[in-house]
Parts: sequence; C-alpha cells; structure tokens
Amino acid sequence: MELVEPIRDKKQLDNMKRYLKEHNLRDYLLFVLGINSGLRISDLLHLQVEDVKGQSRIRIHEQKTGKLKDFPLGDSSKKAIAAYLQQTHNTCGSLFPSRKKTGSQGSGTISRQQAYTIINQAARTVGIKSPIGTHTLRKTFGYWAYKSGYDLSQIQHLLNHASPQLTLRYIGITQEELDQIYINLNL
Repeated sequence: MELVEPIRDKKQLDNMKRYLKEHNLRDYLLFVLGINSGLRISDLLHLQVEDVKGQSRIRIHEQKTGKLKDFPLGDSSKKAIAAYLQQTHNTCGSLFPSRKKTGSQGSGTISRQQAYTIINQAARTVGIKSPIGTHTLRKTFGYWAYKSGYDLSQIQHLLNHASPQLTLRYIGITQEELDQIYINLNL
C-alpha cells in the first residue's frame, strides 16, 4: 500500500472541491465530508442518508475501534449534504450508493476501490502529483486542523492516536515545517 499525503495546498483543495462539485455531487460530498470530519473511509462509506439528513451532528460507532464518534457538522458539510440530497431525492439507504447493481437489492455502497479511484482521478485532473488516496481525506482534516492552530493533543484525540508524535507523522508535518517555528518566532 502506497503512503498517501494530505493535501497541503489550499488552492489544490479548492480545485478538488470545484472539480468534484461540477462532475458529481455524490463524489463532492464524499470529499467534503471526508476532509471536514476526519472519518476513516470505512466509516464514511458506511454512512446512511438517515445519519445525516436533517442532522446537525453525526453519531456513529467507528468500525475499526468500536468507539462512539459524535461530532457536529460544519457549514461546508451541511451545504454539501443538502445539495446532494436535493439533487438525488434520497430519503434512506446508503449515502454513497454505487451505480452498479448488486443483485436483487439494487445498488449498494461504493467500494473502497471506487472511492480511491474517484479521489485519485480528481487529484490528477487538478494537477496534484503527490500520492493521493482515500486516507488523504482523513490526513487532510488533521493537517489543516493543525495548520489552523488547533492544539495537537485535541487533534490526536479526534484521530484516536496514541501519541502526539504519531499524529505529527500521520498528518505529514515535516521537519522543515517544525524548523520554521525556530526561524520565525524571534522573541
């Protein structure tokens, strides 16, 4: 498995959102919800319409840890959900349905591989050359939370990491970025 990176450039992040919004609101919602929630792809793909429709919070049990994850939805996520549900008129079922038929049950949820392809192709289309995958969404959430000045221990808690060092490594904070603190502080 290739090590993927967060999207560190705000312009590239905006280009991804614009491209996905123009091409497919489901894929746009996957991206926006991913970068604004820090959920693992397995938890994102497991979401049902009922989990988000008319909700101000998402409450799920994480598949990997079994822990309850309860967090409010920000404006970006709420707007993406509303636009998508208005377009699709979905009232129940998978939030991220596949267009492929899965037997007598109709369409199922998109697969991890489909999600990877969606995110990766969009990234390549907008000129992102660094390794990108579904985990990029979660890493981008952590990276921008850190860059926005939120406390590392809080980000560590949100991502369920064992140590601050693990969180820094996970979100791709480089030694060069840490060195800038020494260079720029100048008290």
